[in-house]
Amino acid sequence: WAVLVAGALMGAGDVIAQQLVEQRGLRGHHCPRTLKMMAIGFCFVGPVVGNWYRILDRLIPGNTKVVAVKKMVLDQGGFAPCFLGCFLAVTGAVNGLSAQDNWSKIQQDYMDALMTNYCIWPPVQIANFYFVPLQHRLAVVQCVAIVWNCYLSWKANRM
Repeated sequence: WAVLVAGALMGAGDVIAQQLVEQRGLRGHHCPRTLKMMAIGFCFVGPVVGNWYRILDRLIPGNTKVVAVKKMVLDQGGFAPCFLGCFLAVTGAVNGLSAQDNWSKIQQDYMDALMTNYCIWPPVQIANFYFVPLQHRLAVVQCVAIVWNCYLSWKANRM
């Protein structure tokens, strides 16, 4: 279920990016791009993030405030930088970039995306780890992430 939500919300983020941020209009909407972002959500984001939350819950069990902060630090200090780099690489590959062009795009976009990540996700994750049961964390993150997915889609598809 969470994987389906991740895919649908990645697609929604792309639609918002194309329509509100890039102002493409309905005729200028690039449907294959939206489908690619949905596929990345279904095949990469959903499974990877969902499994990460299960691993994190085993590594640091509990849901006290201290545990939530520990989980957030591990999530944002370890997982987020790796995940973001992989996400940019996967998106570049799905968009048909050569290895060299993909690496250049990652170098261009990575630090800005990571700093933006740190402006958004630490407070969201503390609340998520403290208040939300494990089985609902990915869905909660993906609902909050509609704006983040819009940003990532815009960032990853800007050539």
